[in-house]
Amino acid sequence: MLWVTSVIAALESIVMSNHKEDSCRHNRRAVQDTLDVIGGKWKILLLLTLGERPKRFKELSRDLEISPRMLSRELQDMELNKLITRTALDTRPLGVEYAITEHGRSFQEVIESLKDWGLKHRSKLR
Repeated sequence: MLWVTSVIAALESIVMSNHKEDSCRHNRRAVQDTLDVIGGKWKILLLLTLGERPKRFKELSRDLEISPRMLSRELQDMELNKLITRTALDTRPLGVEYAITEHGRSFQEVIESLKDWGLKHRSKLR
């Protein structure tokens, strides 16, 4: 009877170990997905900037001091991931305005946490 208890304990340990591995794998994949969507130097700054109000392409380029080529690439990627919308304006010359979506706003809490950590880190280095 003792060996049955030992076998059950061993099986539970294996199941829990596999569960932990699956859980870790699942968590790593979720973090990797997030980094794939918002990774890089500009995307979080773009979300932060567009969180204030919609802006035109040139405003974003000027405010963030980002090259038009890089900005265009980042905006296209963010639009594909439904973080922002692109609206063509009926103006002369034709203009384009970018705005954050609700899906993009869902990342604002994370951005706030990053900002808070950055402020604490900067003060710690002084």
